[in-house]
Amino acid sequence: MPATGNPLPARRDARRNRERLLECARRAFAGQGAQAALDGIAREAGLVVGTLYRHFPTRLDLLCAVLEPKLRHVIEEMEAALGLEDPWQAFRGLLEVLCTAQAGDRAFADFLARRFPGDDRTETAHSEICALAQRVLGRAQAAGVVRPDVTGADLFLLLWASSTVAEATRHAAPSLWRRHVHLALDGFRAPGRLDLGEPAWDADRLCRAIATGPSWQP
Repeated sequence: MPATGNPLPARRDARRNRERLLECARRAFAGQGAQAALDGIAREAGLVVGTLYRHFPTRLDLLCAVLEPKLRHVIEEMEAALGLEDPWQAFRGLLEVLCTAQAGDRAFADFLARRFPGDDRTETAHSEICALAQRVLGRAQAAGVVRPDVTGADLFLLLWASSTVAEATRHAAPSLWRRHVHLALDGFRAPGRLDLGEPAWDADRLCRAIATGPSWQP
């Protein structure tokens, strides 16, 4: 029996619904974090939650779709920082790119602070970010402009601290986090360094801390 009706309007409606869901999810995740209520996102989009699940079967599918353009942009900016001739400016640029990206975007901060075992999309992005950060750090240390006892884990602990400051002060002083990132940058400089008093974390210890942090609710 021949098909009846025109499938094009239905496809247009589906695309429109998907874009509306992404727009509402982007706002909700940025303001509330990766655990924002999915039924609230669907309601804000004027749709039932079943429509959301037809487009995005899991919360992580929706989160990845929301963050993918930003992740691509951040990685491009990190690569641009790596290409700077001055190793210190490259190091500073790297941290400013990451801290700026997460300020005011709780979902991006959640993404950096969590791991999502078994998901190739998130593992690939995390690995690429960590590899770029390590290359920038290694180059700055080889040039003698960053103290040699700084580790990649130290950089990500700074990101955690910066996201907490940004979240706590986002209404009263939305740029205050920059001051503390710059203070931390001064501490990373090689000349005249102080004894830190605590041993650095390595990547394994950082991963264990992430794994025992806030749980991911699919």
